[in-house]
Amino acid sequence: MARIVMKFGGTSMAGTERIRRVANIVRRQAAGGNQVAVVVSAMAGETDRLVNFCREANALYDPAEYDVVVASGEQVTSGLLALTLQSLGQPARSWLGWQLPIHTVENHAKALIDRIEGSGLVAAMETGQIAVIPGFQGLSEEGRVTTLGRGGSDTSAVAVAAAIGADRCDIYTDVDGVYTTDPRIVAKARKLKAVTYEEMLELASVGAKVLQTRSVGLAMRAGVRVQVLSSFVDDDATPADDHPGTMIVSEDEMNELVEKGEVERQLVTGIAHDKNEAKIILTRVPDRPGSVAHIFDPLAKAAINVDMIIQNVGRDKGETDVTFTVPQADLARAQAMLNDRREEIGFNRIITDSKIAKISVVGVGMKSHAGVASTMFSALAERGINIQAITTSEIKVSVLIDEDETELAVRVLHTAYGLDAPDTVGDEAA
Repeated sequence: MARIVMKFGGTSMAGTERIRRVANIVRRQAAGGNQVAVVVSAMAGETDRLVNFCREANALYDPAEYDVVVASGEQVTSGLLALTLQSLGQPARSWLGWQLPIHTVENHAKALIDRIEGSGLVAAMETGQIAVIPGFQGLSEEGRVTTLGRGGSDTSAVAVAAAIGADRCDIYTDVDGVYTTDPRIVAKARKLKAVTYEEMLELASVGAKVLQTRSVGLAMRAGVRVQVLSSFVDDDATPADDHPGTMIVSEDEMNELVEKGEVERQLVTGIAHDKNEAKIILTRVPDRPGSVAHIFDPLAKAAINVDMIIQNVGRDKGETDVTFTVPQADLARAQAMLNDRREEIGFNRIITDSKIAKISVVGVGMKSHAGVASTMFSALAERGINIQAITTSEIKVSVLIDEDETELAVRVLHTAYGLDAPDTVGDEAA
């Protein structure tokens, strides 16, 4: 017997027929003698609909009341799934964020989970009852409903799994695992049997949409084993436990899998891309102590995340050009903020470009092998793809290129690092 947390996203919960399919998946898991808790998202599109209602009611809405409204989407699906499970003869009940409770801190609409009181949940699960929990929501220190921000249901599921000592947390999505790259771009992409927390954290942060970044970080800190599965399987398909997706595990567990021959260690695990970046160039910034701080301090205070940073020093003139990237959605706000501080910073011109893409190669094998970056640069150069910026970490190399060359770059790099599936017929982009 195992204690398992199962999480289903918005597309899996979109309508009563899909909820019934989810109920059958959950029931099969419980039928195996497992203790089961389920975390659900709102129906696909529902959160956007509720957000628009808030904006129509008051453009300068109170974040606390916003949370009351948008948290209702998950409350609906948790109740509907509990009702559907009951109709199938399975004991089940819903547990709202304030009933567990899930205590949160920080601001409304982007709260952070502080702690979860899981004793009542465990007691109910031990009686054979399935617990259905709305993701994305919690309880503030003042006793008000809070929400965790976009993708918060993944974080809710991992946090619940950590709180109740679950053996694993199964994240059911519209894909059947983590691939070496987006299979919609590369037909030869391969599904990975296992990925380390570090690799998944990097992949999620540079564009892979399978898991939310915060949930991966939490899983790594709490040691929660996460499995990515598809909920879109036929009723007569192989059960998920017999045909697993991708496990997200510690590096120690990954090494054990490699030693057993269950997983093949690759130099590069995956290729990710992100078209939601924008580039900002500030020309002729004074080359003196404090100049760069004047640029990035106000952006940090405004919660605008800065990624790649390049500073070109012109020592003869005492000036420098500073190039960096921000999320595309924050470009206008960042540009306005910098223009307001033009005199303080002392730059000459601000140049922006939103038609760019970030391409990243990720893999823990980089820690002990040289030449990963040079392979990337050479492969792109051979296809005439210009690199505008570069950033690296211990297990990642990212470059900035023209948006129009995104798919070509992904395919070229996937082949260059030997990630193409050998049994798939296809050809490289022209």
